[in-house]
Order: sequence, then C-alpha cells, then structure tokens
Amino acid sequence: MHFYNHMSINRLKQTVWLCGLLLLPQLALSDKLNDQRQAFLQAEKYLAEKNEAGFLVVSASLVDYPLYPYLRYQWVKDHTDQTDQVLAFLSTYKDTRYAALLRSKWLDYLAEHERWYDFIRYYEVSESSADDCQFHWAEYQTGKQQQALSEAKPLWISGDSSDNLCQPLFSALQNSALLTPELVWQRFESALQKNNLAVAQSTALLLKETDRKNADNWLQLHQKPELIVESRFWQGKNEKTGRLFAHAVARLANSDLDRALTVWDAKKSSFVIDAQTAQGIERKLGLVLLAKKDNRSYNHLNKVFLPDEDDRTAKVRAALLEQNWQHVNSALSGLTFAERQEPKWQYWLARTLQETGNKQQASAIYTTLAKDRSFYGFLAADTANTPYQITDQPVKLGKDALELLSEEPDFKACQEFKWLSKDLEARRQWQFAIKKLPKEKLLTAAKLAQQWQWDQIAITTLVKADYWDDMALRFPITYIDEVKSSADKHNIDPALLFGLMRQESMLDKNAVSSAGAKGLMQLMPKTAMTIAQTLHEPWRSDSDLFNPEFNINYGGYYFKDLLNRFGGHVAIAGAAYNAGPNRAKKWLPITYSVPADIWIETIPFKETRKYVSTVLSYAIIYQHRLKKGNLKLKDLLRDIQPG
Repeated sequence: MHFYNHMSINRLKQTVWLCGLLLLPQLALSDKLNDQRQAFLQAEKYLAEKNEAGFLVVSASLVDYPLYPYLRYQWVKDHTDQTDQVLAFLSTYKDTRYAALLRSKWLDYLAEHERWYDFIRYYEVSESSADDCQFHWAEYQTGKQQQALSEAKPLWISGDSSDNLCQPLFSALQNSALLTPELVWQRFESALQKNNLAVAQSTALLLKETDRKNADNWLQLHQKPELIVESRFWQGKNEKTGRLFAHAVARLANSDLDRALTVWDAKKSSFVIDAQTAQGIERKLGLVLLAKKDNRSYNHLNKVFLPDEDDRTAKVRAALLEQNWQHVNSALSGLTFAERQEPKWQYWLARTLQETGNKQQASAIYTTLAKDRSFYGFLAADTANTPYQITDQPVKLGKDALELLSEEPDFKACQEFKWLSKDLEARRQWQFAIKKLPKEKLLTAAKLAQQWQWDQIAITTLVKADYWDDMALRFPITYIDEVKSSADKHNIDPALLFGLMRQESMLDKNAVSSAGAKGLMQLMPKTAMTIAQTLHEPWRSDSDLFNPEFNINYGGYYFKDLLNRFGGHVAIAGAAYNAGPNRAKKWLPITYSVPADIWIETIPFKETRKYVSTVLSYAIIYQHRLKKGNLKLKDLLRDIQPG
C-alpha cells in the first residue's frame, strides 16, 4: 500500500513537471504581453509630457507589440517636417488605418509651407471638398492655372459654405475671365436653395447693378416670404421672376402653409415657371401637408409627374391618411416593381384588396407575407391567423476560424485597445479592419465580436455581411436579470423592454447619441433627473446612466409613464419615447379614430415611423428568444383614439 502511494506521488510530480514545461511558453508570452502593455502606457505618458527622449527609448522596445503602429503614428504626426520619417511610416504601415490619417496631416503641412509639387505628388482623392480645393490650388501654383480654375467652377457654383482652404482658389476664380454673370447667379441661387444666406449675400456683391437688384428681392423674400403679396417684387414677368416666386412660396410653406397654398393656386399662372420648378413646389406643398397630417396632401403629390422613390412612397402615405382605398391602390401601382415587392407595400396591397372587397386575393398575399420575419410579416400573420415565422440559423464557422481571425494584426490591435479600455480607438480599429473583409470573413468577425461580448459591434458587423438569421447574435439577451427586474417593477412585458433597448442602443451600455442620450435605454440626463426627483432618489451624475441596472430601471419607469399618459397604447408610447410626448400628442387624430397600422405609417417623421414598427417587431422576436408566446401585435395595435 505504501509502495502504491509512493508511485502515485512520483507520477503526479512527473505530470505536474510536464504540464509546467508545456505552460512555460504561454506564461512567458503572457508576461511579455503584460510588460508590453505597461511599456505602452509609459510611452503614452512620455508623449503627453513631451518627453521625447523617454518616448523613443520605451517605444523602441515595442516594435512587435500590436499597437506599435498607433504609438509611432502619435509621434510622427507631430513631426511632419521630417519628410524621411513620414515617408518611412507611409511605406512601412501603408496597410494600417494610420497611413491615411498621417497623409492628411502631412498634406496640410505641405500646403501650409507651400510645397505644392510634393503636395500633388502625394495627394490621394478624398471625399472632402476642402482637400479638392487644396489640390486644385496646388495645380494653380504649379503652372496649371486654367485647368485648376475649370475644376474649381463646380465647387464654387455649388453654393456650399466654403472652407477657408477654398478661399485662395475661389478668389483666383473670381478674378479670372472664367467668371461670368451666369456663374455668379448660379452660385447665388444654389446658396439660397441650401439656405446658406451668408454665401448668397457675399455672392450678390459680385453681380452687376441690374442683377443685384433682383438678388436683393430674392434675399428679402427668402428672409421674409410673407412679403410675396407685395406687387413691387413682380414688375417683370420672366423665367427668373418665376423662379423667385416659386422660391418664396416654398419658403412661405414652412411658416404659413395655408397662405402659401392660396398664393400658389391664385398666382402661379401669372408667372413663367418651367415644369420642373412647378413640380418641385407641388412636391414641397404635398410633403408639408403630409407632415401636418392634412388630407390635401395627396392632390399635390399626384401632380408630381417624375417622382423619385420618396415622392412615390409619400403619395401612398398621403392616400392612407385619407383612408381613400382607390387612391391607395393608384399610389401603389405607381411604385416600381421592386418597391412593390417589399414587405411593407405587399402588406398595404393586401389591406387595399381587403378593403375593396377582394378578400381572396388579400388572403393569398397575407399568407405569403406571414412567412416574413418583419413588422409587416407579423401583421400579416395576425390577419391570416397563423403563427409567427422566426427563422433561426446560427452562423456556422470553420475549424479555428475565430482564432485565425483574432491573430490577424488589425484584430490583435483591436483587442489590445479593448483591453486597455480605449473603447473609441477599439471601435475605429474594428471598422477599419472589417472594411477589407469579404462576406464570409465578416461572419467570422461578427462571431468574434460576440465572443468578446461586444453586442453592438457584433450586430452591425453581421448586417455588413448581409446575414439576418442568427437570432442569438442579432438579438442578444444580455442584461436579462436587469430587464426582468425593471419589467416586474413597472408591469411591462420584458420583450417590450428588450425591443426598446435593442433599437435604442443595440445593447451597448456606453452608447451616447448626438443629442446626449446615454446608456442602454438612451435616456436624456434631464429626463433621468426628473425621474429621480419623482422617486425621491439621489441623483449623483450623468455617469449613473452607464450603469445597466440604473438605466434599465429608469428606462422602464419612463416607458411605463408614457404608456399611462397615452392610455396604455404601445405604438403611441413608442413614438413618444423616440420623438417626445408633445409631438406624439400632436400626431393623434382630431375627430375620429384611426387604425393603428395607418397611424404608424403616417407618422410624419421617417425615423419615428421606422422606430415604432421596429420596436414592435423586435418585441415579437424577443419573446421568441425568451421562450414566451403571449405577445401578439394585434393586441398591441388597437385603433388610435382622438387626442
């Protein structure tokens, strides 16, 4: 017995020793990476302190660290006077995202120091008109004056607010023989169409005296369109006067729609107005009427003979606003074949057939559409009394696909930024990394982001891969305990809260909107402060909104408050959550009830229309994810009563 124990102990020691040998490389690698991370942070500290000697010494030890290109870029961008260093970086790290950033900064340096030949040599086409201006100015300075000024004309005529970098080029154009009165007037009119008043005013000074008087009239009516009724503006009747009249009507429609309609109908025949301009005004009046939920919208949109997609779909919504099914049918027939195949318009075609007595045809469309996993598919399923179809086909990856992708330099850099809590840099790096990937690798990237518990990035990457059927990836149930707690506390279906949260932030607890809304439920700090006061709870700072438990609890409270304000109607409360309760109240019908599907389709804000339908469809999907089945759209979408 003693001998057996002795042998077992020896074998155990031998096994431990062998395991230790196997682990040594991993431990060494781990120690090295930790040392590199510390050195990286020290190098950043030296940069911030402008301790160049210290930075160069420390960074020299990080050449094989994933973030070395980033670190090197931080130094080189402040040394653009050292051409050899810039060119070496652009050559060595041409495949990193920092190459384009450095090139842009270097071009600014070259322009500032009037090194125009170098500027042209190293310039690359960009989406910035200011960069185009600099390039054309470089051409001008290197002997290609006529070419540069010809290329500058479209930029100048556009009437956009000019970047300071464009001023030298524009000044040269204005002092050249290429500048004609027609070009000046084009810029003036373009600037006013874009409401760039300062550009229009400065451009008017370049006009000859007779044209300047016309320009003064335009400027007056642009700023005070109510002056349109004064006869002093309409002494001459020519094409330019007709455009002025149309411009004034369009401006007046924003502030006094009824007067604009009256003046347009009464006076348009007195002016020389080309067909394109006339249709532009009919479109403008129709869209403003539609935004105000005014039934006169359809008649004006029906006068647009060359409609684009927005015009065609607006005409359908205008017909729905009237609840005139003959008009709806006519508007639907005006859509392109591809547009008519979209689930939204298939649904409205079925509704139209149903309302006009063609129930068998309607039923066939509903049955087919019910297979679609969308808001309109779910509406069709309820109408056809069939179960919701929620296809779930998780992404399948090859062996070692995740590991291989994570070892690529761009993704290693991304992971390091993430580890160092440099979230913004990590996201920028990710977006750069996936730009180069084919669709099959995008699927792997989406799963890698999911593995990193990076829900929002996983979702958006999957969208880029054009893959829609991995339900766990697209609709994660992260924060389920916090959601259930808030749902129980405020008596809301948890699937609805998940639907809101998925639409608001894609489950990114650190999300911040351009308006300042924060966290998972995208609450405005002012709203959260008011809730805290109502609940007699302490309010410490806006940073509380990045706490998932706090944010979801307050988001649930706010949504429940909106439900209470609007009679428990989920669609109206959803619209109020997105656009504000005051706007939602204005959108309620005045005299008679309206079917909820029509009310949603005719919400004036495109963003809010999409928001409401998306939240509702996500709620249906989330109840599937939560393995529930009690939520039905038809139960949430009772008729909207007058407000």
